[in-house]
Amino acid sequence: MHSHSPILLGIAFVALIAALTAFGRRLPVPAPVLQVLAGLGLGFLPDVTVPELEPDLVFFVFLPPILWAAAYFTSLREFKANRRPIALLAVGLVVATTLGVAWMARALFPGMPWAVAVALGAIVSPPDAVAAAAVVSRLPVPRRVIVILEGESLVNDASALVLYRSAVVAAVTGVFSLGASIVRFFVDAGVGTLVGLLVGWLFIRAARRTRDELVETLLLLAAPYAAWMIAETLNVSAVLACVAGGLYVRQHLSTAITPKSRLQSNTVWEVLIFVLNAMIFVLLGMQFAKLLRTSTPDELPHYLVPGLIISLVVIGARLVWVPIVGYLPRLFDRDRARREAVSPKAVMLVAWTSMRGIVSLATALALPLTLADGSAFPFREEVLYVTMSVILVTLVVQGCSLAPIIRAFNFQPETRHHDEEQFARMEALRRASEELEDAAREGALSQTDVTWLRSELRERLEHHRDPQAAHARHHVRSRMREAERRLLVRLRNEGAISDEVLRELEQELDLDALRGDHVDANTDPRQVAAH
Repeated sequence: MHSHSPILLGIAFVALIAALTAFGRRLPVPAPVLQVLAGLGLGFLPDVTVPELEPDLVFFVFLPPILWAAAYFTSLREFKANRRPIALLAVGLVVATTLGVAWMARALFPGMPWAVAVALGAIVSPPDAVAAAAVVSRLPVPRRVIVILEGESLVNDASALVLYRSAVVAAVTGVFSLGASIVRFFVDAGVGTLVGLLVGWLFIRAARRTRDELVETLLLLAAPYAAWMIAETLNVSAVLACVAGGLYVRQHLSTAITPKSRLQSNTVWEVLIFVLNAMIFVLLGMQFAKLLRTSTPDELPHYLVPGLIISLVVIGARLVWVPIVGYLPRLFDRDRARREAVSPKAVMLVAWTSMRGIVSLATALALPLTLADGSAFPFREEVLYVTMSVILVTLVVQGCSLAPIIRAFNFQPETRHHDEEQFARMEALRRASEELEDAAREGALSQTDVTWLRSELRERLEHHRDPQAAHARHHVRSRMREAERRLLVRLRNEGAISDEVLRELEQELDLDALRGDHVDANTDPRQVAAH
């Protein structure tokens, strides 16, 4: 039975994730919080062995695809437009939080060296990309808020890891150089970005030559791991390598692979990222349970009270920093104030959203056990407890309060995305019509085919001009597709067609349904109401 325990634990993980997903959508608690609490409960079960969470395993298995996917789904245009607030959060706030935590840690733990205190600050300073995306992206918030939070979480790990490495080196060897740390930051960032761009370029080149859906999907899954491994080998920022690679691939993928490959790759990515995210938060809860189980009741206040205080420092530093850097530059530049107008509610939402996650825990676990002279690394256990406390407090307190806060803020619906989408659809249909007329003049099609294609273009155009009629047509088409599907299944059951024929025809129906559902879902609800 013991030999089957990893398999049983894996099955338990999948079952737990499925159950939390099924029931979590009906509850007001965000899924990551449920998953952490479920992992916490799972870790206290008597017959469950909490797996050892190796930092290298966390960094290599979980982070590359998650960072790559987050960058892939980030708008490069919006990222560039918000680069100033992103940089102030991803670099400025990380440094400010690190210093604030370091000062408080030395006050709470007398005798803690400055290098260890700075290392603790660097560990808990960056909000987690996984936690931010998992909680905020599913809530009705302004698009710019999501772009800033996701952009910050993509870049802040790089600046925090440079601070962390410098502090650990200073703690282990007793030598610290501010100039060398600054130079190291720019070298890590620059070379890491180049590595990511190179891997992205090689993937696009390979994808254009393969023309095989399975190979293209496999290459897309392997690309983030390749970028991470190369960057780690060169000892530069693997985080920025994955971010740069994901951004580059997104800009060129549309012309590199086939439509079927895009559909297949997106499905695989959605499942992979969902499973990885869920596993991360369940493992977080189990690790916290492990720490609690190995501590005596007398030790807990010694560890948890400082953890709570430092959690308040982390949250407070962001609440102070974001409004200051958000409004101070505009006080001296009226043109910028008009150009970058932002509501106070959006500023406060950015200030309140700062959940920590798996990166902080993995970084804390990666602290060395001993110093250069062979003595034990000072305050290592305290750092680990504080880190877990910050993760739990920010996830539970901020994660659970986000939905009520957003409902209270009652953000106005944004129209820019729909306006751009409507413009793009009309321009694409106009260009398709021009191409059809060129083909008709060339004699490449019969007059019947030209008439049919013109009719299809007119129908697609009317779909966007008359949403109410489009909804009615969509409903009838759904009934027609289901009637076709039922007939095909009956023919297969009667032996008139094979399962292979059923799969091929059913895939055509599914793709048609997917296109119809997507177009219908993106119809502006204001137009429907107006009719």
